[in-house]
Amino acid sequence: MAAAVARGWAGASLRPARMLFTDSGSGRAQALADEVGGERLDSVEDMADRADIVVLAVKPAALDAVAPRIAGRAGGVISVLGATPLALLEPALAPTPVLRTMPNLAVEIGHGVICHTPLSDEARSGVLGEALALLGSLGSVFEIREDEIDPATAVMGCAPAYIALAVEALIEAGVEAGLDAELSARLVSEAAAGTGRHLLTHDAGPMQRAIASPGGSTEAGLDELARRDVHDAFKAAVDASLQRMAGAR
Repeated sequence: MAAAVARGWAGASLRPARMLFTDSGSGRAQALADEVGGERLDSVEDMADRADIVVLAVKPAALDAVAPRIAGRAGGVISVLGATPLALLEPALAPTPVLRTMPNLAVEIGHGVICHTPLSDEARSGVLGEALALLGSLGSVFEIREDEIDPATAVMGCAPAYIALAVEALIEAGVEAGLDAELSARLVSEAAAGTGRHLLTHDAGPMQRAIASPGGSTEAGLDELARRDVHDAFKAAVDASLQRMAGAR
């Protein structure tokens, strides 16, 4: 997710003056710095000392090890840690202020969805307000209650993978029906992109009914999906994600 955020900022009109990266020795920080024109640093401490805002993107289990190396050094922290509430983040990072967020992968292309916990007016006037402005350059930003973060993650953070799975299956079906693989991929991807735009102003149920004329081919396909309980399968996927997040705490 840190890489997606960095790539999004690299192409955004509002972007950090510079981007600094560090990792535990995997080499990914150097590769990302080379890709987006940033700088790789040798340590978390050096990065925190030089950064106004740190995007904290580690496994939740690593918080206790990494937080003391950032706390009191950086101006503020944007946390993208899944299933990690402010009750854990704030004491671990104090006195550094922290904004709990959850972006999805499309921040990489400036069309992401970013959810964040509420900020006080005082916090908005400081470094966390600047952090929110930067996040706004990556897509649509939603302030939601903290108890809504996990359900939001399950539907907007995980859902792109489920949508991509459906797209993959449709592309394969097109190829099996005789389409060239590249053509099938383009047709399905363009249809998915257009549907996403359409759904911003139209409800999903009426859209299905508008496309599926009685006795038509779309109705036949929807009937087959219903027979295979695809609707309930997607809801079960969300439930499974929520259960995994609950188990991570």
